[in-house]
Amino acid sequence: MDNPRLYGQALLLRDKALMKRRAQLGGIRVGIFEEAHDKSDVIRFLKRVNQTLLKLDGDPNDPIHLKAFDKAGCLGHRVIRTPDEIDTIPEEEFPVLMESHLDGWEFAVEAWIHDGKIRFLNISEYVTLGYSVFVPATPELEKYREAITRQIEKLIKTFDIEFGFIHPEYFVTSDGEMYFGEVAYRPPGFKVFELLERAYGFNAYQGLVLSFDPKTTEEEITNFFPKEVVNAKGHAGCFGVYPRRRVVSKLEIPEETEQHEYFESHELTAPLEETVTKRTAFGTHWGLVYFFGDDPHTMRDLLKHQEELDFYV
Repeated sequence: MDNPRLYGQALLLRDKALMKRRAQLGGIRVGIFEEAHDKSDVIRFLKRVNQTLLKLDGDPNDPIHLKAFDKAGCLGHRVIRTPDEIDTIPEEEFPVLMESHLDGWEFAVEAWIHDGKIRFLNISEYVTLGYSVFVPATPELEKYREAITRQIEKLIKTFDIEFGFIHPEYFVTSDGEMYFGEVAYRPPGFKVFELLERAYGFNAYQGLVLSFDPKTTEEEITNFFPKEVVNAKGHAGCFGVYPRRRVVSKLEIPEETEQHEYFESHELTAPLEETVTKRTAFGTHWGLVYFFGDDPHTMRDLLKHQEELDFYV
């Protein structure tokens, strides 16, 4: 492709601080963010954010988020509300990215891009971040598709993306404003590609190869992807299982889960040890449970209900 900036672009999409700065330069809405090199930077940022929000003495602080620059799956993600919590941060985790808290409905997008144009755009609905996701989304989220598409087009222009695939995350507020969270230049977690294949019937990995190849013809790329939402055969979702108990001895799939008409399969295995280690990040689940059905609201409620069940006892 004779593009000397391609490697730099890949690094830009890997470093969350650089990524947000580039998005800001492109006129994309982001929250307040700064880099922290030590605990004093975090204390100062927490105070400054809450001062900006006109908090009075005695008011609870708005939280701030700490994230590693270049780790996936929210590894190293901490939510800080008080200066006391800052003392618990190990020195080896610095430097980190600090962000203000964004209220709103968080969701993810998967966009296949070829010749600078969106060829397929999926909206993944998070039921609970780090626990569950399904595709296609409910009509309540899909109604934002036009606005989301405009945001993705702005992202493509800002990051100068000609070919490939992006996986950004956004927040939409109650008044319909879109805030950019972050973007990855890679497939999403939680087996979303597999969920898309179950819902639509196309191989998302094959679509990835076609999108990244500048020699793919217009006819090949156009014929490959189905029409979003209308060509879906149903809604596919999955739930990431985290043991709810500190000590477990066996795997036991809840009967109500296994007997539900939307249940399809699971990839859970018997526990290797009895003591459950503390979870360090979203995505470090013990395995996924898969569901498929016709109604998005039934899917959403079913995935939410799984959080109340014990899969390891």
